[in-house]
Amino acid sequence: MKIGFIGLGNVGGKLVSSLIRSKFDLTVRDLDENLMRSFKDQGAKVVNSPKELAEEVDLIITCLPSPKICAEVMEGENGILNGISENKIWLEMSTTDEAEVKRIGQKVIAKKAIPLDGPVSGGCHRAATGNIAIFVGGDRKSFEKILPALTVMGKKILHTGGLGSASVLKVITNYLASVHLVALGEAWTVAKKSNLDLVKTYKGIAISSGNSFVHETESQVILNGSYNINFTMDLVLKDTGLFDDLAKKLDAPLEISPKIVEIFKDGQKKYGSRAWSSMIVKRMEDLNNIDFRVKGFPDELIDNEPEEKGFEI
Repeated sequence: MKIGFIGLGNVGGKLVSSLIRSKFDLTVRDLDENLMRSFKDQGAKVVNSPKELAEEVDLIITCLPSPKICAEVMEGENGILNGISENKIWLEMSTTDEAEVKRIGQKVIAKKAIPLDGPVSGGCHRAATGNIAIFVGGDRKSFEKILPALTVMGKKILHTGGLGSASVLKVITNYLASVHLVALGEAWTVAKKSNLDLVKTYKGIAISSGNSFVHETESQVILNGSYNINFTMDLVLKDTGLFDDLAKKLDAPLEISPKIVEIFKDGQKKYGSRAWSSMIVKRMEDLNNIDFRVKGFPDELIDNEPEEKGFEI
C-alpha cells in the first residue's frame, strides 16, 4: 500500500516517523519546505501539491490544524479532490467537525473513493512512540484494509461506527481533558495554599479516585514550570469550540462547557494563542500570587512505554 501524508506538524510529523520506521512506501506534503526536506532525507518521497500526492498513493492521510485548512487542502485547485480516484481512501486524522468531515466525505464518495475519519488521542509524546490511540469512523472493510498502517501509527485502535463518529468522540475526549486541566489548576491552588508537599500530592492524586490521564501527564510539566505539553491555547479553543458548537446543534443545553470556553479565551488573552495549553493553570497562580514549582519533574513529557505493534480494541 502506498501512503501519502499531508501535515507534518507536532502530531503529523511523529505519525509519519512511525510509518518510516516501519518501511512503508510514503509520500509527504507540507507547506514547510524544511520539514519536507527532513522527511525526504529519512526516505519519504515529496510532491509539489496535494493533487499530485493523491494521484500517486492508495491511502491519503490529512493531519491539519483546522477544518478550514483541511477544506483548502481537499477542495483547492491543486487539492486532493482533483487527484483522488476510484477505490482510494482518504483518512482525515485532524481534529475536526463531524458535519465538515461528512460534507467533504460526500465529495470523496462522488469520486468513487472512500472517506474515513481517524483522529488520535493521547498526546504528542505517545504519537512519537507509536503508542497513541486512534479512533476511526467509516466503512468497516476500508478500516480493515488500512489497519496495518494504523497499528504502526498507534497502539489501541477503535472503530467507532459510521463516518463522523470518530470526530464526535474525539471532541468529547478533548473537552474532558480541558475540563480536567482547568480543575487541576484549582486543585493545585488548594494544595499549595494548604502547605501540602506537592510531590506527595501528585502521587496521592495519581493513586486516588481523583486521578486522570491529564493529571498523570500535564501535572508533571505544570509542577516543573515549563508547561510544555506540545499543545497550544488556540488548539484547545478550537477543540472546546467544536464541542460547544456540537452541543448547540444537538439542542443540548450544557453548564460546564460554556465556562470552559470562557476560561480558555481568557487564558489565550493573557498568555497568547501559542502559549502551551497547560498554562491555563497559571490563571490560578496569578490570581492567588503563588506558583506550583517543585523539583523532580520533567520539562517535557517522554513516553517510556516500549514501542510495539498496535491492535484493535
